Amino acid sequence: MRIGWCIICRAKETKGELKMVARHIETPIRSDFGKGKAILVLGARQVGKTTLLEQLSRNAAHPVRFDCDNPDDRALLANPDKTRLTALAAGADMLLVDEAQRVPEIGMVLKMLVDAVGRKTQVVATGSSALELAQGVFESAAGRVFEYRLYPFSYGELVGAASGDGRVERRLLEKRLVYGSYPEVAGASEHDARRILCAIADGALYKDVFSLGSIRKPDAFVRLVQCLALQVGNEVSSGELAGMTGLDRLTVETYLDLLEKTFVVFRLPSFSRNARNELRKGRKVYFWDNGIRNAVIDNFAPLALRTDIGALWENWMVAERRKAVDYAQSGAHSYFWRTLTQSEVDYVEETDGQLSAWEFKYGGGRKARLPAPFATAYPGTPFGVVTPENYEDFLAI
Repeated sequence: MRIGWCIICRAKETKGELKMVARHIETPIRSDFGKGKAILVLGARQVGKTTLLEQLSRNAAHPVRFDCDNPDDRALLANPDKTRLTALAAGADMLLVDEAQRVPEIGMVLKMLVDAVGRKTQVVATGSSALELAQGVFESAAGRVFEYRLYPFSYGELVGAASGDGRVERRLLEKRLVYGSYPEVAGASEHDARRILCAIADGALYKDVFSLGSIRKPDAFVRLVQCLALQVGNEVSSGELAGMTGLDRLTVETYLDLLEKTFVVFRLPSFSRNARNELRKGRKVYFWDNGIRNAVIDNFAPLALRTDIGALWENWMVAERRKAVDYAQSGAHSYFWRTLTQSEVDYVEETDGQLSAWEFKYGGGRKARLPAPFATAYPGTPFGVVTPENYEDFLAI
């Protein structure tokens, strides 16, 4: 399934690389215009949310925009009052609220805006924290909001920027594995990419996260993020992470939730249908972007000098597949699978009760078989091995 491409994000350009990348998310968002609902776009900082707002409003006759990082704009929306909000929306055919999580009671604000303007004015809000924003919105504005997620550039978006020619991205595969695909990074030189990523990681992991959550032990929090980066591809437990960082289990869980809701990492649960020997409560943690993962551990070495190529490959594959699944709105659920005796499948998807399974192998020519316990428990499940020679098929949803 391919989604229409319209959004253009500009990236720093180097010779032979991309000038612009069309985002997959615009067509489904536009299809929800005029339905009397607010559109809420969640995503990490610097993934292109502001550019998205600019493009969504490019055909609007009278757009009104609030940048909630600006104290004056934030004050206009604070202490929601229907009369005042109606006056702010007067004459506008589109209301744009950027970094909406900065506004107290933003859920009530969106509810009142939607109730005040109805279908005649489209409300679109963005936010970089599901911790503050989504919870408040869905408590106060339930039934009045359609939610979307925006990620760093996906593989499909980058291929689209090359007019569908996958050869460009194949040549850049090592760069994507090491530096990821944040918009400002995608077209930058490797020297600039490193500086940009360190700045983004500092903003996402420390300034923003510390301001949003009650981080009582910043040094331990930093160690936790580094431990997660070094454990990519491995099962993690709160107890093990607590021992590594000096935190208690409850604090580890709180910090993991914070990292997930600020779009730094995501968790992959274990799959089980209650077979006796299956792991039922396991989980892995992956980063939404390889570049951020490498910035956390300050390792941008080329692949030839790395010992973590397998982890980089697995993180990139799982994150890119998750982006593709989300943008395609396929309804697929993602898991890994393991038994108590350590038989494992790297990635399992369930869509409407149908399973598919994959292994990730960076080394070309390596073979893998579906573990016998999985094949016995779930006969007929399609199985594939994803390598640098065939990954395009895995990411084409």
